[in-house]
Amino acid sequence: MKEFFSHIRGAVVSTLVIAVVGCGLYPLIVFGISQAFVRDKANGSLIIDSNGSIRGSKLLGQAFTDPKYFHPRPSAAGNGYDAASSGGSNLGPTSQKLSDAIKERIAAYRVENGLTETEPVPGDAVTASGSGLDPHISLRNAELQIARVAKARGLSEDKVRELVEKNTDGRDFGVFGESGVNVLELNLGLDQVRR
Repeated sequence: MKEFFSHIRGAVVSTLVIAVVGCGLYPLIVFGISQAFVRDKANGSLIIDSNGSIRGSKLLGQAFTDPKYFHPRPSAAGNGYDAASSGGSNLGPTSQKLSDAIKERIAAYRVENGLTETEPVPGDAVTASGSGLDPHISLRNAELQIARVAKARGLSEDKVRELVEKNTDGRDFGVFGESGVNVLELNLGLDQVRR
């Protein structure tokens, strides 16, 4: 019986040590290192306005539909930009439903931005990202929206183009992927512009 309790005591002590190290010390060390070296990323890359209010995250897209704002790419996350339901539509390239949705989005995009019926529309303007929460649009997509946004805000197209360039993120490590425009940061920048 003594040997049995010895094994039990060893198991309990081992469990407590592992719990303290794995559930206490290790998370505290990782938290401390992240706060010391990558604070912004560790805290969600939040965008905070001059009043101290959180306006969103650089990493998550938001829906904008007003003509005075740049519009993000479509979202398949829940009812649209629902971070709790992040995910794609799971519709494949042979899906008639996807094909019809893209045709509708192309027509709406052309009307919304004053494009001709033959002008090409960027793919990211009519398709959702894999997460449904992509915060970026392509530079071409942003360029096609400049005239609409400038007109709605009573600004010059050059001023709006300058803001687009300011909010364009380059390729990763200078070579991977394409340049993208962060829609939330761009729209918040537009709100700061005085006519």
